Amino acid sequence: MRQVVLDTETTGLRVEDGHRIIEIGCIELVNRRITSNHFHHYINPQREIEAGAAAVHGITNESLKDKPFFADILESFMSFIDGAELIIHNAPFDLSFLNNELQLARMKWKTIADHCAVIDTLPMARQLHVGQRNSLDALCKRYGIDNSKRDLHGALLDANLLARVYLAMTGGQGSFFDTSSSTSENENTCFEQSQATSVQKHHLIVLKASEAELAEHHKYLERIKKKGQCLWDDQ
Repeated sequence: MRQVVLDTETTGLRVEDGHRIIEIGCIELVNRRITSNHFHHYINPQREIEAGAAAVHGITNESLKDKPFFADILESFMSFIDGAELIIHNAPFDLSFLNNELQLARMKWKTIADHCAVIDTLPMARQLHVGQRNSLDALCKRYGIDNSKRDLHGALLDANLLARVYLAMTGGQGSFFDTSSSTSENENTCFEQSQATSVQKHHLIVLKASEAELAEHHKYLERIKKKGQCLWDDQ
């Protein structure tokens, strides 16, 4: 199973006001393991960044002048996500910007949904944690995931954090946090510690079968043995 955790940064909040994508970051999961395969680009939006947006992600107009246009990276981006299951936090926001870029490029792709299934982790988190804050920072804190390097938003950093939040939210285990050769030893330690913290917060209740239930189970196995070999009976 191949999944791609995706995040974007933009020039402003509303695509209806002509705002564009300026950064895109993707982290690959294969069979619920983070791989070393990722996609990341800064993009020249061909317009100014709003001051409010710049305060969130810290990306400047000057830093994007020599970066490619979205149309220039579109082929490689679509090749990376095509056929994968996308995992996005507040998916309608990112998808509105991505679909707008596809439309502006006027190439063969119509919408992201034509090529990928999408999981939105925001409503998922709201169902799991009713009445609580479910921002990415709040979820990192809740699941014990180190986000101390997140002074500013960044598409690749946020995609990486979201990948770990998603695995934790959906029953991830320590072994699922498979780190690539590009991940530092210090980061590995942080991830292992964060998972240990997450497990400690959840007390598992083990219910054992009663004597009556065990007796009924034994009777059921006896009925199966009369009809043929019973693979579940080790007596």
